[in-house]
Amino acid sequence: MLWAAGRTVRRLSTSAVRYQKQLRVAVIGQSVFGQEVYSNLRREGHKVVGVFTVPDRDGKADPLAVAAEKNGTPVFKFPKWRLKGKPIADVVEAYKSVGAELNVLPFCSQFIPMDVINHPWHGSIIYHPSLLPRHRGAAAINWTLIHGDKKAGFSIFWADDGLDTGPILLQRECDVDPNDTVDSLYNRFLYPEGITAMVEAVQLIADEKAPRVTQPEEGATYEGIQRKENSKISWDQSAEAIHNWIRGHDKVPGAWTVIDEQAIWKSILSNVSAIEDSTDFFKSGAASMDVVRLVEEIKQKCSDLQLQNEDVYMATKFQDFIQMVVRKLRGEDEEEELEVDYVTMDVNDMTVKMPHQCFIDGRFTNSEDGKTYNTINPTDGSVICEVSYSSVADVDKAVAVAKDAFENGQWGKMNARDRGRLLYQLADLMEEHQEELATIEAIDSGAVYTLALKTHVGMSIQTFRYFAGWCDKIQGTTIPINQARPNRNLTFTKKEPLGVCAIIIPWNYPLMMLAWKSAACLAAGNTLVLKPAQVTPLTALKFAELAARAGLPRGVINILPGSGGLVGQRLSEHPDIRKLGFTGSTPIGKQIMKSCALSNLKKVSLELGGKSPLIIFNDCDLDKAVRMGMGAVYFNKGENCIAAGRLFVEESVHDEFVRRVVEEVKKMKIGDPLNRSTDHGPQNHKAHLEKLLEYCEIGVKEGATLVYGGKSISRPGFFMEPTVFTDVEDDMFIAKEESFGPVMVISKFKDGDVDGVLHRANATEFGLASGVFTKDIGKAMYVSDVLDAGTVFINTYNKTDVATPFGGFKQSGFGKDLGEEALHEYLRTKAVTVEY
Repeated sequence: MLWAAGRTVRRLSTSAVRYQKQLRVAVIGQSVFGQEVYSNLRREGHKVVGVFTVPDRDGKADPLAVAAEKNGTPVFKFPKWRLKGKPIADVVEAYKSVGAELNVLPFCSQFIPMDVINHPWHGSIIYHPSLLPRHRGAAAINWTLIHGDKKAGFSIFWADDGLDTGPILLQRECDVDPNDTVDSLYNRFLYPEGITAMVEAVQLIADEKAPRVTQPEEGATYEGIQRKENSKISWDQSAEAIHNWIRGHDKVPGAWTVIDEQAIWKSILSNVSAIEDSTDFFKSGAASMDVVRLVEEIKQKCSDLQLQNEDVYMATKFQDFIQMVVRKLRGEDEEEELEVDYVTMDVNDMTVKMPHQCFIDGRFTNSEDGKTYNTINPTDGSVICEVSYSSVADVDKAVAVAKDAFENGQWGKMNARDRGRLLYQLADLMEEHQEELATIEAIDSGAVYTLALKTHVGMSIQTFRYFAGWCDKIQGTTIPINQARPNRNLTFTKKEPLGVCAIIIPWNYPLMMLAWKSAACLAAGNTLVLKPAQVTPLTALKFAELAARAGLPRGVINILPGSGGLVGQRLSEHPDIRKLGFTGSTPIGKQIMKSCALSNLKKVSLELGGKSPLIIFNDCDLDKAVRMGMGAVYFNKGENCIAAGRLFVEESVHDEFVRRVVEEVKKMKIGDPLNRSTDHGPQNHKAHLEKLLEYCEIGVKEGATLVYGGKSISRPGFFMEPTVFTDVEDDMFIAKEESFGPVMVISKFKDGDVDGVLHRANATEFGLASGVFTKDIGKAMYVSDVLDAGTVFINTYNKTDVATPFGGFKQSGFGKDLGEEALHEYLRTKAVTVEY
């Protein structure tokens, strides 16, 4: 049996050079290492005719199988190749059917019969994590450390019936640092260089240049896998030998010894006759004060130990507790220092530091296939930086780590109040970096800096603080039911998190839309995979950095920049995602809902398009109506989901209203969003500007009156004049379709025709928001009853609050952001009935 660790680490690709000679290869193995070798062999032009790997585990395929199936490579999942020491005929025949010229075994945990090993013309090559012949056997890398070797490395050898005694094809070596571990050696050298070397070895064979160096017996060793019974530390050795023994035993089985914490447990649990490995601290009668005593007594003995009360709750059995203490003493539980490959920019009188890679499992990493794209500054059309372009493989990896974080990590076991504490810390860090976040938002989305500071960032901070407060207030109810006499029943409900949630956000409020959804998602106890809009990824990636620095456990938050058609579609289809929250267009929302239904009936909430009506009656405060009516349209450059898409102005005040609006529009300062006096920045991206200009052209062609604007501004960047249309009839395109830009669409209605204008306002398939201006409170309340929209503003507009539920009706979607209702979007209700 061959050994290699199945850890997921950074991806390396081999040279992009295409060789002339290729082979028909069978890949036999498993793990991410096997997947990388497979992918790189194909990239170099070799034909992988079959992949032979292990059966699915818990319904999940091995990474090698996942990659091969996506590429259409034949995949065989044999539970075993031999039975009672003899090859299984059907298995061997299935293998032979692919016609391989060479077997490549990058990481194979199965015993492969010699009938298979010797079958191809070129035989079989295998990866082994030692400098053969030293340290043969499955624990080779462990013994390299245990013996204190100064050199480590790997061998690629020709398989023989001794499995790791065949001739050497090539070897690579590296120095062993005094504090190297199995993980550090694997991640630093054995994994990346091993992938490269496996592909190089195949090419040497294809070019008929591959050596066969016989292994000498001199210096050959063989030690078996270490087990718990023989991994106890012997203290009568040198400090260096003990150090090597401990680091070489890795996490499994783990070097061990007896320490006197047992005596502390015994003194606290005086009612227990003997402290066993399985003794549970709380089931043995310990209370919260005993937790404090246990922690403080152990900290007295180990002054450098960073032990918290919560650690006891996370490891309640004696054996688990001891292992946790040892790990902390060895520094294994310390969080890795976050490494960020920043793009820096001196702008807005500060230096902003922007992550630009995928954020998966608490680390910034390049996309699986190394692809990137440019994110553009809409102020001048310049490239801000290259951003990782996530692949389907990145989605699968992110979902897998989010699932593990939910099911097995700290997050799923954490006390709700402690979860809230982490979200408060995150909000504090966001506030500490608010100027940097607002600057990034301005250069990446075109938002005016002052607005970004107050709304884009400010409301995001408020949202996290609001939902942090909800963490320990999620509760079910007790329900009286008919009793099952003579017995009695207690029925109650529990609110539980859903699991892994996907969130897909738009480009108009990149950080705020992230906060509206993810804060509720995290407060409920879920983990998440979030896709920011392709054109505005940078504040989401900065948020990921701040979340990691706030102490949120790895895997809880994962951010994948890239294409909606690729990443968003895979999130919609992924079987391990239990909820998807989306803000965007109605057509995309429909496609997402369909994919979610067909995949696994995952829960969905959708905040989609709008054509929000704003009705202005002649008895309103006209100054206020003009000012707020303009805000209703032009706020955030019109890139606002609840923007007033159509204004209905009562006939007797119509002309005056239009005159005042145009007068004010002419005063608006359009320009650099970082300039504090700017009212209106650039539109978000070039394609959107072009769509808006086409929208205005259609309005003119249909006969609407273009009173002002309708053109782009002659300067670098994606700037557009604020626009005003009047004489808009109900059947016109601009009366029915959302512009999502700075376009005011005004229609007139007859004096006193309240029901008529309400009928026109509701004659749309959208129902996100609406508004009314009138001094008649009775009329206002009547209008609010009749308007068919999720939000109704009376004598105000754009007044949203973190405690107020937000969401639409009809084809504007369903489900709520913000407020207590948003929390329930990310929870499920379980009913429990007990008979007693």
